[in-house]
Amino acid sequence: MDTALPTFLALTGAQPKLRFAYGDLELAAIGGYLLIAGTEEALAPFRGTHATTVVESIDEALALAGEHGGEVLSGPNDVPTGRNLTVRHPGGATIEYVEFTAELAAKFAARP
Repeated sequence: MDTALPTFLALTGAQPKLRFAYGDLELAAIGGYLLIAGTEEALAPFRGTHATTVVESIDEALALAGEHGGEVLSGPNDVPTGRNLTVRHPGGATIEYVEFTAELAAKFAARP
């Protein structure tokens, strides 16, 4: 993470709004990016994810994915930032959906 952050500091002109450990991973949110660092073994389950997006409701994302033939790969899960869900959509895109806690949602809404 310490190797990756300087590039994203320069790209965004911002400091990380969030930085935390989750199991064997370290995550940081900076600008519009979510950086994930760890050993190859710890990162392996995330290598197939094509994008991560923040949604207002995991339950709504889950319902929509089901209606459109998505395959739930993981979740819904409680995570340090709120809840998440990973879905493989028809066509093959694997997307992680994240619902922030109310506190984090307010923090990110107040972006400079």
